[in-house]
Amino acid sequence: MNSDSRYQKQILFDGVGQAGQQALAERRVLLVGCGALGCVLADALTRAGVGFLRIVDRDFVELSNLQRQTLFTEDDVTAHLPKAIAAVNRLQRINSSIEIEPIVADADFNNVRGFAEGVDLIMDGTDNFEIRYLINDVSLETGIPWIFTGCTGSHGQMMPVIPGRTACLRCLMQNPPPPGSTETCDTAGVLGPAIGVIASLQAAMALKILTGHKDAVPQQLTIVDVWNLSFRQMDVSKLRESTECPACKKGERLWLDGAQSAGSTILCGRNAVQISPPEKTRLSLPELAKRLESAGVVTSNPFLVRVAVAESDLEVTVFPDGRAIVKGTEDPAAARAIYSRYVGT
Repeated sequence: MNSDSRYQKQILFDGVGQAGQQALAERRVLLVGCGALGCVLADALTRAGVGFLRIVDRDFVELSNLQRQTLFTEDDVTAHLPKAIAAVNRLQRINSSIEIEPIVADADFNNVRGFAEGVDLIMDGTDNFEIRYLINDVSLETGIPWIFTGCTGSHGQMMPVIPGRTACLRCLMQNPPPPGSTETCDTAGVLGPAIGVIASLQAAMALKILTGHKDAVPQQLTIVDVWNLSFRQMDVSKLRESTECPACKKGERLWLDGAQSAGSTILCGRNAVQISPPEKTRLSLPELAKRLESAGVVTSNPFLVRVAVAESDLEVTVFPDGRAIVKGTEDPAAARAIYSRYVGT
């Protein structure tokens, strides 16, 4: 199959050209998360001809994914396929000339260095801040660029991080937002077009970096809202210099060292896992109860909020300090994913 013919339109673009296309073929990318964002990113990079793509994801395909996760089908749901495997099955039919490695795993401080070994760029396809701060740490530690991206409701945000040159995630937000303080996809929903727009911007930024234009990457936080048709860019070029970032300036690696991560404990005989946030917080239980109404049947009292998740056997009980008990699983990784989905980081 003639590669020039496959990539002809991309080669014609001045920002890529023949040299850029060759560079793409030699580049290696790590994609952490293959949900809604990850599907768009994986598809774009595969079609663009990146030489090697490693996809790490801990989840499996569910029917509710199909509204926005564009690589998956109902057959994947029926087969209970892990997202990484289902994605690669599809991607290999799109471009058989590149190497794609699926890894079904929960990225954490024990394994993320290995996942990032030998890659030129890390792509954020995740859905929670804990993993994003972990990616930020490994990026700073290794010098590998990454692109922070998030999407909830109708809006998304994106910021490239070039270690030693640009602001990092902790320059922008020194600590993750407290659990329950921000909306999640399962409390505010998410529009498929919003995913497509912000992930496409991340993919375009990736192509810019991978084709040799790293120095031309704009130091901006981009925020889009597809419902209100708004587009904003915040200049963050002075942010690294103006803050005493503990990660950039002082070399602190709380997430990579394992000092800052959500704890989990299997509750014996209860088919449940307790999740504790890295730092104690103080939730507004009435606000949390209201946000969870779209997720299932909510009951609450002054001491806790409980949601029986619709169309499932899951029950999530959240306490004022951010601690939660996830009933219906004994898998800590699955419980953390449920916690991130319904409570937050």
